[in-house]
Amino acid sequence: MTGNSVLETLAARGSFTKTLSLPRGRNPLHVMPTSAGHEVRTSPDYEWDGRDRGRTPFTILQHTTSGAGNLRYDNRSHRLEPGDTMALIVPHNHRYWLEPGGRWEFFWLSMNGEEALRIHRDVIAAAGPVLRLAPGTIERLAGSCLRLVDGEATSAGRASAIAYDAMMALHDDVFGALPAPEELRGAMRPVTAHIEANLGRALPVSELARVAGMSRAHFSRLFAASEGMPPAEYVLERRLESAARLLARGAAQPVKEIAILTGFADPNYFAKAFRRRYGLSPTEFRTTGMYSSIGRG
Repeated sequence: MTGNSVLETLAARGSFTKTLSLPRGRNPLHVMPTSAGHEVRTSPDYEWDGRDRGRTPFTILQHTTSGAGNLRYDNRSHRLEPGDTMALIVPHNHRYWLEPGGRWEFFWLSMNGEEALRIHRDVIAAAGPVLRLAPGTIERLAGSCLRLVDGEATSAGRASAIAYDAMMALHDDVFGALPAPEELRGAMRPVTAHIEANLGRALPVSELARVAGMSRAHFSRLFAASEGMPPAEYVLERRLESAARLLARGAAQPVKEIAILTGFADPNYFAKAFRRRYGLSPTEFRTTGMYSSIGRG
């Protein structure tokens, strides 16, 4: 945080929370804020379970400014550090918490309404629940938080407009205009080369984004536009194609060894994924000599 940023203003004001409950007209608004605030948490009793917060859907955008927290989302663990923004929908199978001895400072915005839920679903589907947004986007989100807390939401329409601005900042960061196809392919060439050179080990999306020099959210979106599929799916396809080439060479290497060489730590998962892709088990595939007709060569 540098200069007279909105994040500095939030930090200087300490912890505060604003719950918004405004009279609404006959027609429900598609983006409506429900709460906003800034907190510094140091007690390990800070914990939320996305399955135990009622049945009425709402969204959460929570940006870490200092310290760190933890998120468990669909059986995957995330460490939330300064600069990370967590995007969630409730109800959902997730949990976030502060470990003993930890400190977590963040600001948040919560909303409901059809459009708020739709944008959050699209963002999470494209980039996951943990985002690295541009500094300008964070400033807009923090500004919306302050405007809601400072009483600018004097009517349902005004509150909706402030929340909608935050949603559009999020949307534009994740789904902004795409570069030209030639520029896209050039930007992804170092990533695809990195994948080819490292198929035998783990290739998390975060690592591929670092190779591209992009945020995870921006990288995932551009990679899918360039290669026609998400990064994880592309890596799986390249692993399977590499395994198929090795199998086509004959019976010199055991199937289990080929699985490991191409990045499959679990031979059972390899066999299932291979059958799903080629319609045959790895052993059956080796004996048929099919690769020449279906592989890349």
